[in-house]
Amino acid sequence: MTQQIVIIGAGECGGRAALSLRDRGFEGSITLIGSEPLAPYERPPLSKDAILFAAEPKFVAEVDGFASLAIDLRLGVSAAHIDRSRRVVSLSDGTFVPYDKLLLATGARPRALPAMTSLNGRVRTLRSHADAMDIRSCLGPGQRVAIIGGGFIGLELAASARKLGTSVTLIEGLPRILSRGVPAEIAAAVASRHRAEGVEILCDARIDKVEQTEDGVQVLLEDGSRIRADLVVVGIGSTPNTELAAEAGLAIDNGIAVDSHLQTSDPDIYAAGDCCSFPAAHYGGRHIRLESWRSAQEQGLLAAANMMGAQESGAAVPWFWSDQYDLTLQVAGLAEGATATVRRDLAAEAFILFHLAGDGRLLAASGIGPGNTISRDIRLAEMLIASAKTIDAAALAAPATKLKALLAA
Repeated sequence: MTQQIVIIGAGECGGRAALSLRDRGFEGSITLIGSEPLAPYERPPLSKDAILFAAEPKFVAEVDGFASLAIDLRLGVSAAHIDRSRRVVSLSDGTFVPYDKLLLATGARPRALPAMTSLNGRVRTLRSHADAMDIRSCLGPGQRVAIIGGGFIGLELAASARKLGTSVTLIEGLPRILSRGVPAEIAAAVASRHRAEGVEILCDARIDKVEQTEDGVQVLLEDGSRIRADLVVVGIGSTPNTELAAEAGLAIDNGIAVDSHLQTSDPDIYAAGDCCSFPAAHYGGRHIRLESWRSAQEQGLLAAANMMGAQESGAAVPWFWSDQYDLTLQVAGLAEGATATVRRDLAAEAFILFHLAGDGRLLAASGIGPGNTISRDIRLAEMLIASAKTIDAAALAAPATKLKALLAA
C-alpha cells in the first residue's frame, strides 16, 4: 500500500501533482523537493509580466498552502541520488527520504552556447524568476539587447523588451523564426509585427564568436556583421533534466521514457512534464516530449491519479500558446505527417491553418490573431483532432461553417 510519495521537482508539474494527491484523498506522506528557494510557480509569465512589471511569481500555491495540507515542501535542496533497491532518495543536504512511489518532475534547463559562459554576466538565459529579474534590470530606454534564438521565448522577450523601450536585435540561425511547430505563414505574420515594432530580425545568421567590450558585448557573425549590445540573452531551446534518472538506470529516450500512465521503466517511479517523453495518443503512440504549460499541469494531475492506482492513460491533444504585443498565437495538435493545409480567415488579421492527414483526419490547427479572436475555434479544433473524424477540407476553410456542427456530425 502506498504510504509515502516523493516528488522531485517543485515546479508547475510537481506542485500540481502534490496538491492533486490531497484533492484525491491521499492521506500518506508527501515530500516535494525543489532546488529553487521559491514555492512552485508558473513559468509563462517570466517572459511577459515578470519582465514588464517586475511582477512577483504567480504561485501554484504559497508555502503556507502546502503546509496546511501537510505537504513537506523542501526548498533550496536538490535530489542527489535514487536508490531504487531501498526506495530512498538522498538529498544535497545529506538527508534521506524514503518512498513507495516517486515522481520525477525535474523539468528542463536552457540550452547553452558553450563559448558564452565566461562573459561576466553579459550573457543570460531565461528559466527562473531570478533570471527574469536579472534580465529586466538590463532593459529600458537607451539599452540594447541581442536575443539569440527565434522561438517562443526569444520572441516573447523581444516584445517585452520593446515595450520597455529597449533596442532589440534577434538572431536566428535558420531561414525563418518559429521553425519548430509553427507554419511559415504564421511565422511571417509574427515577424512582420515584430519588425513593425522596431525589432531587427536577422535570419540565416551564423554566430562566429561573442566578445566582451569595454561597455558591453558584441556578437560577431560569420558574414562579418557585428551586433553590439549591453546584454545577450540565449533562447535556443532546452535540454531535459534526465541525469538523475539515467544514473538510477531508468530508460531515457529524448527525456525520461514513460508509458501512457507516465510510469518509467521502474513501475514505482513516474515522470511528468518537460523532463519526460511519452506516447502521443492521437499520433500512433509515437514518443514525444512537450515543453508546455498545459502539458505540465495535465501530466501532474495524471501522475497523481496513477500513483494512487487509477491506471488512467494520457489522451490530451498537445497545445501551445504565445502572447506577443496584442497578438495571440495558438497551436493544437502536431502537424507532422499532414498532406494538406487549408486556411480559414476570421476577423481582421486573424486566421487559422488546418493541417489534415491523407485520410481526412485533422492532425493540427495553427492560428494567430488579436486578443481572443482564435481561441474558440482552436478549442473546437482540439476536440475535432481528438474525435479522429474525417472532415471535409472545404468545410474547414469556409468561415460560415460552424466547427461545432462538424464536431456534432
